[in-house]
Amino acid sequence: MLKTLFFRIPFSGDTIESEQMDKTTISKAVSIAGYALAVCGMIYLLENKFLLSDNYAGIAVQILAFALMIWSRLTFGTRSFHAVANTTEGGLVTTGPYKFFRHPIYASLIYFVWAGVLSFPRIDTLAAGILVSAGLFTRMLLEESFLKQRYPDYKEYSVRTKRIIPFIF
Repeated sequence: MLKTLFFRIPFSGDTIESEQMDKTTISKAVSIAGYALAVCGMIYLLENKFLLSDNYAGIAVQILAFALMIWSRLTFGTRSFHAVANTTEGGLVTTGPYKFFRHPIYASLIYFVWAGVLSFPRIDTLAAGILVSAGLFTRMLLEESFLKQRYPDYKEYSVRTKRIIPFIF
């Protein structure tokens, strides 16, 4: 079957499974694009020495963000990171930082990056911060769609637990 990534050309014999596979393929491509955006933004900030804060408040936020990342990874367990946003084996994690955040790892990255960006408020650093946030937010939305499909309890969990800012957003 001849198909492209973004256009669906129906062929006789196509099935619902192939349509789902197309949606999954597009989701994976968008997920990788989001990852690439976030990485590009972080590399820009790092290369230009804007990633690490130079003031006490920013440094404190970055230390707390790093601690949140460690706590999240320890709670998540030995599951590996995937460049494509998808679910992993082992069930839905709702303990530790996941009790307060649906995406504590992404939250820690966003907090860390914005602490650096706000220490060096320039157009290019703000653009890089927006790039990182947009890439990670894209991945969050895709992961949530996968989690809703895989774990029936995710919908209830998402109602009571905020994405990246506890009790707010």
